[in-house]
Order: sequence, then C-alpha cells, then structure tokens
Amino acid sequence: MKQSGAWVIKLQDKKTETKVRLSTKEKGELILDGILTFFILIILELALLLSANQFFAQGQDVRANVQVFRQIFTLDFPKIGQWHLNIWMCLGIILINAWIVYRRLMRRFQAIQMHHVIQELHYIADNHFDHRITFKVNPDLQKVVTSINALVESTSRSISEERRIEQSKDELITNVSHDIRTPLTSVIGYLGLIENGQYQNRAELLKYTHTAFVKSKQMKLLVDDLFEFTKIQQTATTMNFTQVNMTNMIAQLAASYELEAQKQNIHIVTKTRPDPLMMAADPEKLSRVYNNLIINALKYGKGATELIIEGRQYQDEAIIAIRNNGQKIPDNDILHLFDRFYRVEGSRSHETGGSGLGLAIAQSIVALHGGFIYASSTDEQTSFIMHLPLKGGARLQQPDNIEAQDAQLLRST
Repeated sequence: MKQSGAWVIKLQDKKTETKVRLSTKEKGELILDGILTFFILIILELALLLSANQFFAQGQDVRANVQVFRQIFTLDFPKIGQWHLNIWMCLGIILINAWIVYRRLMRRFQAIQMHHVIQELHYIADNHFDHRITFKVNPDLQKVVTSINALVESTSRSISEERRIEQSKDELITNVSHDIRTPLTSVIGYLGLIENGQYQNRAELLKYTHTAFVKSKQMKLLVDDLFEFTKIQQTATTMNFTQVNMTNMIAQLAASYELEAQKQNIHIVTKTRPDPLMMAADPEKLSRVYNNLIINALKYGKGATELIIEGRQYQDEAIIAIRNNGQKIPDNDILHLFDRFYRVEGSRSHETGGSGLGLAIAQSIVALHGGFIYASSTDEQTSFIMHLPLKGGARLQQPDNIEAQDAQLLRST
C-alpha cells in the first residue's frame, strides 16, 4: 500500500495494470467542472439566440430571407410544425453540449492521470527503483508510462550490475589478500629463521630457503594469473584473430604435456574431425585456455589413466572437449568451477600451487572468442567442453539441452 496526499493506490501485482483511482476531491472537481461547463454553454447559447433575434428584428431583408427559408423547410417537411422544430433544435443543442462537456471532462481526467503518473515518478526517483507504474491510462500517456518503466528497468539493472561489480571487487581483494598472505607468512617466517641464524646445519638452511622459494613461486603464480584475469576482463581487450589449425595446436599441446602425463601414468589421446580443423581464433589466448584445462585435468583428475582432447566441427562452430576418466567432481561443485578462487573441497589441502583463477581465465577467453564453456562429470569421466565460432566476431548462445547434444555429437566423432 502506498499513500501520497489524498489518493491511495494498492498494487496487487506489478505486472497487472490497474485503473487510476480518483480521490473524493478529484471526483468532486470533475463533477463541478462538468456542471460549470454545461451552464456556461447554456448561457453562451442563450446570449447567441438573443443576439440573433435582435439582429433579425432590425433588418427587414434578413426577416424576408428567414421567411423564405421557413417556407422551403415547411415544403420539404410538411408534417413538421414549429413545435416539433423547437423540440429537435433543443435536442440538438443538448447533444452538442453533452459532447462538449464529455470532451472537457476527458481532458480534465487525462490531466489527473498525468498528475498521478508524475507522483509515481517522484516515488520511483526517491530510490524506489523496484517500483513500476502499473496504471492503465489513455494511449498517448500509456506510451510515456511504458517508456518510463523501461527506463527504470534499465536503471535498476545498471544499479544491480554496479553493486555486483563492487561486491565482486571486494571479494577479489579479500581472496587475493588471503591467498597471498598465507605463502607470504611462510616466506617471512623461514627467512626470519635464517636471518636470526636459527638453523642447526647447512641441510636445515637449504630446507628453509627451498620452502621460501616454493612459497614465493606460488605468490608469483597468483600475481601472474590475477594480472592475466584482470587484463582479460577489461572491455578494451584486443583479439588478434587468425586462421588456426586446431588439429596441429591440439597435437602440439598434447606433446608438451606428454612427459608430465607419463609420470602420472596418464595416456593422452588427440583426435579431430575434420582433419585439419580450421577456425578463426587468437592462438596465444586460446593456448592459455588449453594449458589451463590440461593442467587442471592433470592436477585434479585423481586416478585418471587417460586424457582425451578431441575436436569436432558442427555447422558454423567448433566443439572442443577435454576429458579424463578420473575421480568424479561432486555435483554441488560443478556449477562453481568457473568462479574466481573457487576450489573443489577435496583439492584444498593439497599442495597443488593453483591460484583458483585458471578456469575463470579460460571462461573469459572463450567468451572473448564469442563462445561458451561448461563442465560435466560422471562416474565414468569428467569433461570440459568448449563451443567456439568458426568465424571471428561471431557470437554463440548456449542452449538448454547442450550436454545431451554434445554427448551425441562427440560420440560419433
């Protein structure tokens, strides 16, 4: 319920249009305006009749013309006498007056509607951006109301987005501070032991320096990933699109990680269709996506024996999938994998050295290419699947049933 002056409007549903409810004062003003308008018209008409009679009385020629007119009128309508003529004239005058009064009241009512809309607008301007004008008014004013609601909706979205960005910045600062403080505390602690000579022998000294070195590398990795992430998030990020042979790129990346995969007894398999698979992309940025996804699979694919990197052209897009048959990712973690600094609960205690920004960076780069990426995980395999347009500058929309569609397409590869 919202009160403003003498009127009250109750909005049951923001999407439901309601008529403007007039206050008792406004109704009284309308009735009084109608009565005054009617009597003013009567007075004006009487004045015109008196003036006409006086004019006719002063001019013989005019009276003769009027007499001729009456004879012609009587000839055309012989059954209509003077008494009937007076009745029809009175009815005509009443109808004309009623139409004038109606038009006057409608204009007055539209002005009242405008007044109510302005009051609603003042209410919205008073930081009530979740409120919408739901009045059903005249067509011209309805266009204004629709435009106002559209403007308020756009402003509300902008404010929400600004708040989300501010909250995101605060979370970013908090997460970065936390992730840097932990290794930095270790570095300062071990260097402090060395500074104070609190070590027994050279082996212990080397242990302290090695630990400080490892923690420093973790901080550098975090800083580098943070720099990369913030650079990609900028709206002015430039993309250098060139024709890329995805078949060769995937093969080269697989070869660069072959040694690391062998240490973990993981066999890397690559396949594309068609061969070669060509598309427009920024090769440097896209290589970063593949690196992040492969590193993620090698680090967190516990128990995996096979890592499959496959590509498939479908209509005007390329589908790239990186799969491993390692441990399933819990369902409640899948939806948050691409969030900044998010780590699956089971990997938090491991010394993986991850910054928690790798998948967020990958998602941002894929979005810059006009595509999208998502993850799925079952007991049999975990998959990270990208959809990228073949032409630079094109944009793809993620359909609702994408997982089932991709499962069928990639199964036929």
